[in-house]
Amino acid sequence: MAHTVKINKIRSVTHNVKQITTEKPKGYTFTPGQATEVSLNKKGWKDEKRPFTFTSLPEDDFLQFTIKSYRDHDGVTNQIDGLVEGDELIIDEAWGAIKYKGKGTFIAGGAGITPLLSIIKDLDKKGEIEGNSLIFSNKTRKDVIHEGYFQDVLEDNFTSTLTKDKAEGHESETIGMNFLKKHIEDFSQEFYVCGPEQMVKDVSEALEMLGANVDSIVFEK
Repeated sequence: MAHTVKINKIRSVTHNVKQITTEKPKGYTFTPGQATEVSLNKKGWKDEKRPFTFTSLPEDDFLQFTIKSYRDHDGVTNQIDGLVEGDELIIDEAWGAIKYKGKGTFIAGGAGITPLLSIIKDLDKKGEIEGNSLIFSNKTRKDVIHEGYFQDVLEDNFTSTLTKDKAEGHESETIGMNFLKKHIEDFSQEFYVCGPEQMVKDVSEALEMLGANVDSIVFEK
């Protein structure tokens, strides 16, 4: 079932990421980590659906998406980048495979942080964040989504790494076998991996080789 929702607020998070807050249809539900198909309620774009993750919490009286725009071609995210408050989105029901199964390490690349953001917010609100950690990889410092929030909530359990930049307080290394060995002591815990397809594949394979149980690695299929 499709729902048309009005955009109430738009806020820039980074140079190419916006946080979009909309109305919430009555009775609409989702689980932290889930996504929905989104299109624009504009002529020529209503059938152009793309999956975006909720970065609000299920109990909020609004829906929120954190969306990275790709401005080099006129696709859906570029159109979303030009939306203003009062414009409308069309959303479907919630779906998704990223679901919290217990304490562990979240590993994200770029915009892959979005499903994990809702889960981390939920754990923080419930007072259950302790024992969880986040490794977050981006190209440059300016690409890091909600860096301050993760530092506040996770403190020493937040590791940021930059693959094309050097900055104080950040590692400058791709997440591979050596990186994982350096930053993770216990490979019997849960792992939540989300990011570009190749990164998810490489990180998941490296975790398995380091002793992680294949059933303990959660990623979007």
